[in-house]
Amino acid sequence: MIPCGSREAVVTVLSYKNGIMDGYLQHPRLEEKEKIGSLSQMILLLNSLVDLEDCPNPSLPLVPMEYEKDRKNSVFRIQVLFREHCSWQGRLIWQNENREAVFRSVVELLQLMDEILGE
Repeated sequence: MIPCGSREAVVTVLSYKNGIMDGYLQHPRLEEKEKIGSLSQMILLLNSLVDLEDCPNPSLPLVPMEYEKDRKNSVFRIQVLFREHCSWQGRLIWQNENREAVFRSVVELLQLMDEILGE
């Protein structure tokens, strides 16, 4: 198990219906917000960004991210703490409700987000 340092992304979901999402992802390695249209696209993008880091690499500077307080949107912070055997372990923080959950796999992360967004 390799610790992954400060791997955090902010996902803002503008709308979500039947598994189709409209939103964007912010990450320290991205110069601009990246539009995303599904949870699977979010996972693939975040995985490719995490791949760019030589784990562990705590010296990577973090770009300040906007934490929007707009109640119409759902804002999540995804912290990937570890990757082991092509899976992730970390924390999902739902900014709107100040709730936090730990996930032990990518599938569990997807289920958590789908459950929250489906409410």
